[in-house]
Amino acid sequence: MKTYDVVIVGGGVVGSASAYYLRKNGFTGSIAIVEKDTSWAHGCTARSAGGLRQQFSTPENIHLSKFGVTLVKNLKQEFGPDADIGFKEQGYLICATPEGLLTLEENHAVQIAHGADNVLLRGEELAARFPWLVTEGIAAGCFGLSGEGWVDPYMFAALFRKAAIAQGAELVQGEVTGVTRDGHRITGLTLASGEAIACGTLVNAAGTGAGRLAAMAGIELPVGPRKRYVYVLDCPAATEALHLAPLTVIPGGVYFRPEGRNFLAGLSPEEHQEPDILDWEVDYSWFEETIWPALAGRVPLFEAIKVISAWVGHYDYNALDQNAVIGPNPEVTNFLFANGFSGHGLQQGPAAGNAISELVIDGRYKTIDLTRFGFARIRNNRPLFEKNVI
Repeated sequence: MKTYDVVIVGGGVVGSASAYYLRKNGFTGSIAIVEKDTSWAHGCTARSAGGLRQQFSTPENIHLSKFGVTLVKNLKQEFGPDADIGFKEQGYLICATPEGLLTLEENHAVQIAHGADNVLLRGEELAARFPWLVTEGIAAGCFGLSGEGWVDPYMFAALFRKAAIAQGAELVQGEVTGVTRDGHRITGLTLASGEAIACGTLVNAAGTGAGRLAAMAGIELPVGPRKRYVYVLDCPAATEALHLAPLTVIPGGVYFRPEGRNFLAGLSPEEHQEPDILDWEVDYSWFEETIWPALAGRVPLFEAIKVISAWVGHYDYNALDQNAVIGPNPEVTNFLFANGFSGHGLQQGPAAGNAISELVIDGRYKTIDLTRFGFARIRNNRPLFEKNVI
């Protein structure tokens, strides 16, 4: 039986960043990253839309994302001169109707108070800045002036993973089928191959499988997969101004952003609209019947567009409050959570990984106090809602 001081289940950006920051912050023990899909093709990270934003309603989320943006802007200093994840700092634009204006204003005030760089645009100012947008019925838009945009998610995670492995972390390919618990401690896990691994600390960075992994240890965690579609659009009539657009969220939740000479678009469904089958098949009627009419109504240039491809990604969705669960289990103290990011794990993965490293090395948070994101709120059924889930 192999023994590791820390075993991290999940090799996406959260798990890989946890391994990387353990080494960066001085941890000298043995580390294993256990990942069932080492093609990295189906995880939350690789299939995300790659967004980075600071437009959240929860202060912790703002600080988690600011940590990630700082890293992205200093990527070559961190990972070497060849590090490049294609950061497009074109901002986010989140629009609100008169009914949603108060929430947008409240969120903006929280963001500014915690160091975000964005501005509320109204009326003629909004229309002049984004002439491709139909602003009728939009009371305001919150626009990120800096520190917002998108990256290549696959390359982002790969930087952490390769750096962690170069510093001695071991990648173990396998699917976890069992967790061994002795009272208040996790002692190891079992893989589908039959291999048993002993550990000092177990980190749950299993993405959509986080709830299932916790259940193996006798812990109830309300995190599981939610199916999302991302559509790739060709718009021959698109202007240069539209190609320079921010990631734009129009009232109702439909979003789009430029992607090279094309565009990406999507919409998170309401609870009653959630797909029943968690497969990898794209529902094109979701675009044609729901997304396209909303897009064309706000961006007339999108009246003539063609879906040239699409893909399915699965969110690691926290059904309690759509916020991450980070920190130790109160009863099983060597079981650490980094789960339930509900669509913003890519941008918050670096800070979450750093936080996990601090808990392992120092037993406390040093960079960002994430106490409110701890498991206690899950156990006590006391949600901490994030209003800006995209």
